[in-house]
Amino acid sequence: MKRRIHKWEVLVMLLIFLGAERVNAQGCSDAGFCTMGAMKPDQAFNKKVELKLRSIEVSYYYGESTSSPIINVANLDASFSITNNLGFQIKLPYQWVTGNFDNTSGMGDISLSVTQRLSSSEKYDINATVGMKIPSNDANLKDSGSKRPSSKGLPLPMYYQTSLGSYDFVAGGSLISSEWLVAAGIQMALTANSNEFWRGEWQPPVYPSSEYVSTYDNATKLKRGTDIMIRVERNFRFSNYSFNIGLLPIYRITKDRIADRTTGEYKKLEGTTGLALTALTSFTYYFDVSNNVKLSYGKKLTDRDVNPDGLTRDQVFIVAYGFRF
Repeated sequence: MKRRIHKWEVLVMLLIFLGAERVNAQGCSDAGFCTMGAMKPDQAFNKKVELKLRSIEVSYYYGESTSSPIINVANLDASFSITNNLGFQIKLPYQWVTGNFDNTSGMGDISLSVTQRLSSSEKYDINATVGMKIPSNDANLKDSGSKRPSSKGLPLPMYYQTSLGSYDFVAGGSLISSEWLVAAGIQMALTANSNEFWRGEWQPPVYPSSEYVSTYDNATKLKRGTDIMIRVERNFRFSNYSFNIGLLPIYRITKDRIADRTTGEYKKLEGTTGLALTALTSFTYYFDVSNNVKLSYGKKLTDRDVNPDGLTRDQVFIVAYGFRF
C-alpha cells in the first residue's frame, strides 16, 4: 500500500519557493558537481519494474545571473552500466553566453564519473560516486570588440567563460527510496585557471558604467575553494509521471584565491566561503519505460558575498528528454 502524501510536506516546500521569489543567490556549478552519479536529482527507483541500465538525456539549460549575462547550455548526459551495480557517466555540454560586455560560446567542461551501488533492498539503495571534471579551455576568453571596440582583447569575467578552467575532483554518495533522495558530495579544484579579468581595466571610458563593472569580482588565476553539498529531495511517484521538491545547500569551506597582478603571489579572498542555498522542483512525464520528458526549475535563497567564479544564478530553467535502453 502506497504511503499517503501529507499536506504539510507539500506546504512547507511551497512556502520556501514563494519566499524565494525576490532573493538572489549562488548555487550548483554548471560544471555538473550536483548532477554527477549518486548526487543526481530525481533518480529512478522502482523495485517492481526492471529498470534499463543505460540512458541518454539531452537537455537545455537557461540560467539568469545576478548581472546581465544569460547562460545557455545544451547538454548530453550519457550513463552506461558496466555491471549490474557499477555504472559510468559522461556529460558533454555546449555553452553560450549573452551579456552587456560580449557574447561567447564554446564547449563546456567535461564531467566523468563512476558510481557503485553499495547496498540494495526493497526499500532503498545506497550508492557512491567518484569522478572528475576536465576543462575545455583555460577560462580566459577575450572580448571580441563586437559591442564596443575599446574593450577588444580585454579578458572577460568568469560569467562569460565557457569553462571553469580547472581540473576538479568530485566524490559523493546517496540514499534513495521511493519517496526520498538524500545525497552528499564534495568538489575540489585541483588546479587554478588562467583567467586574467581585472575590473580596473574595464572602468570608464572603456565601459560607461563603473557601477556595472563593479558587479564582477576580480578572478586573476582563480583557484576556487572546496564545496560541500547536500541534496534533500521528496519524490511523488505515479504510474505515468512524477514530481519532486527539494533543497540543495552548498557550503564553500575554503576561500577562493587569486594571484596578485604585480607579484604573482596568491591571496585569499574574503567573503568567498559560506552557504549557498537553492530550492528546486521538477516534473517528469513517462511515455513508457524508455522515454520521458522533464521540466526543472531552481530558485536561489541565499548567497555568498563574493563570487569570482561566475556561478551565481537568480534562477534556472531546464527542459530534458531522456531515453533508457
